[in-house]
Amino acid sequence: MDDGVLLRMRGIVKQFPGVRALDGVDLDVAAGQVHCLLGQNGAGKSTLIRVLAGAHRPDEGSLSWEGEDVSFSSPSSAIQRGIATIYQELDLVPGLSVADNLYLGHEKATAGFVHRSAQGAAAAAVLKKLGHSEIPVSREVGRLSAAQQQIVSLARALARDAKLIVMDEPSAVLAHDEVDNLFRVIRGLIAENVAVVYISHRLEEIRQIGDMVTVLKDGRTVATGLPAKSTPTPELVSLMTGRNVEYLFPPRTSDPFSSDAPLLQVEGLALKGAFEGVDLVVRPGEIVGLAGLVGAGRSEVLETIYGARRRTTGTVRMEGRELPAGSVRAAVKAGMGLAPEERKSQALLLGEPVARNVTLASLSRMTKTVPGWLDRRREKITAQEATAGLEVRPADVTRAVKTLSGGNQQKVVLARWLLGSTKLLLLDEPTRGVDVGARSEIYALVRRLADDGMGVLLVSSEVPEVLGLADRVLVMREGQVVHTGPADELDEHRVLDLVMEGIAR
Repeated sequence: MDDGVLLRMRGIVKQFPGVRALDGVDLDVAAGQVHCLLGQNGAGKSTLIRVLAGAHRPDEGSLSWEGEDVSFSSPSSAIQRGIATIYQELDLVPGLSVADNLYLGHEKATAGFVHRSAQGAAAAAVLKKLGHSEIPVSREVGRLSAAQQQIVSLARALARDAKLIVMDEPSAVLAHDEVDNLFRVIRGLIAENVAVVYISHRLEEIRQIGDMVTVLKDGRTVATGLPAKSTPTPELVSLMTGRNVEYLFPPRTSDPFSSDAPLLQVEGLALKGAFEGVDLVVRPGEIVGLAGLVGAGRSEVLETIYGARRRTTGTVRMEGRELPAGSVRAAVKAGMGLAPEERKSQALLLGEPVARNVTLASLSRMTKTVPGWLDRRREKITAQEATAGLEVRPADVTRAVKTLSGGNQQKVVLARWLLGSTKLLLLDEPTRGVDVGARSEIYALVRRLADDGMGVLLVSSEVPEVLGLADRVLVMREGQVVHTGPADELDEHRVLDLVMEGIAR
């Protein structure tokens, strides 16, 4: 291993039918460093890490590991060499316990019999190293929160004594304190000479944890070996997008429809075990943001208002009319639309074309004269009109939605609700896993919808996003609203003080 380089990739090319996903990528990763991989959705990051993980075989190029030319024929061969990958879409087995997930494929066993106690103790030791001894090793992974599942996935990598760990958007579902803990763990790994490839759209994280940066664009390496802490943000954004992007939020309406009657009124809303006593109002043309840590109850509030969860107490009114508890049908009929946090599992039919995903909530309007028969031509034309206005790329509504980037998948979800008579849009983490260019487009779209009179209720783990996009902000802590006020009267430090107050004591 020369010059401390643990991994060296040269001229990596990977083609799929009709797509050249990688077109000559170079990447050097040194032991004991955090190497950040940046690029817009569709730049080739996911394909590259799948080549590194042995899930894809490159069509051209070379890969050197610890100074030796290698070719990984499968994920197991990469793991055996000491390369572990934590994907953004976690590949845990929900029905197995935490301990079983950690040692899946390399169980602590003799003659086919798993030593459960030894395996459980080893799993507990790994979790303790991560600072998460509170996660029971016997609990089914499917019963854990999203943040806890992320920790289990990281623990599984550590359980394999990895020399290089690839982390794809590891902080996407983590709260601020969880991100701090993640960084603590990463620094501990670096101290032990483990290498980390860190992928994130959050440029502020790159500054905090990164050593070096490589930027991909259109499947090519456009810059590598950049110092993470000193390379100017405009330079990184320009390299990723090929243009200068103003990372600014669209201007607010000075007094958004303040004289109008409330569109949404929520009073005394509670969901047992999640939140209680929530009061909020959204008026036409107003964007209201919910800020708080993961687990504060923000997503549960949205889902309860929408009827996906049955409220314990309280009332939800749309335009003065009370909605029945636990009825999504009534919410949609009243003019609500929800873009959930987990768009791939909760909002999209990944194998279906864009057109079907766009028209899903309004299929009754796509039928022919004979009830029950879908007018596919009308469906296609309607979807084309809806997606054209949002600049969904590529502009092909017959394409499977799973082939689109994260930002374009989010636009498809939004397009669905623009077809009907949606008056109130509920947005849960609208830019999760979305690159900086697409973020600006989504921000502009949300503000345009509000300017046209739609009400928006927004949840985001990124405090600057809530403050920059919303007109009013509700701050939640441990299931309760602890502050309500205009967004321009708050700053990030004040919000963090509010959400952390009393928790550390």
